Amino acid sequence: FGCGKAYLTFILYYYLTYVRKIKATMIGLDLKADVIADCSAAAEKYGYSDLHFVVADVTRDVLYSEHIDMLVTLHACDTATDYALYNAVKWGSRVILSVPCCQHELNAQIKSDEFSMLTKYGIIKERFAALATDALRASLLEHEGYKTQVLEFVDLSHTPKNLLIRAVKTNISAKKKQRSLNEAKSFMRSFNADPTLYKLLIGDDKDN
Repeated sequence: FGCGKAYLTFILYYYLTYVRKIKATMIGLDLKADVIADCSAAAEKYGYSDLHFVVADVTRDVLYSEHIDMLVTLHACDTATDYALYNAVKWGSRVILSVPCCQHELNAQIKSDEFSMLTKYGIIKERFAALATDALRASLLEHEGYKTQVLEFVDLSHTPKNLLIRAVKTNISAKKKQRSLNEAKSFMRSFNADPTLYKLLIGDDKDN
């Protein structure tokens, strides 16, 4: 999702098919038709017959209905990450690897009388909102049956956008799923938050 010039996509395809010898079909999605055309030409040049590129708006277009084993996003901006995660859950993907970026949504929403010290200073609010966004995403993925970790996948000196959400579909108890959902809803009530991923997965009713 949001493959851009697809450096990561090409590396991942090469690693899976040539290093690990796994039969893999990969699809890169991006908004920019010219970039997708260049990526498609490069895949053809190198003989990567099972690597495909498609122009798609992940926030609007109806995407694939078939099962997708693994979803990868690298710096899909703001709520594009949420739509990617939603599609992965809908497909029943076994593995999700997502590096979020530009978490603007909650920064524009959150406010709290009880915890105002976290929201009244601009830079603190911005950083808190970014961390809260990924914490909510992780909790919602747990509710959907994924064992989820949030990892620092590269040193902070290289990029501040260095958190990886790694989620693996597994057997999670109904009690743990409900606890994860309750934690998300409690945060949303406390900070007046209405995140996209919650609306996509659960709906608009915070009390359901």
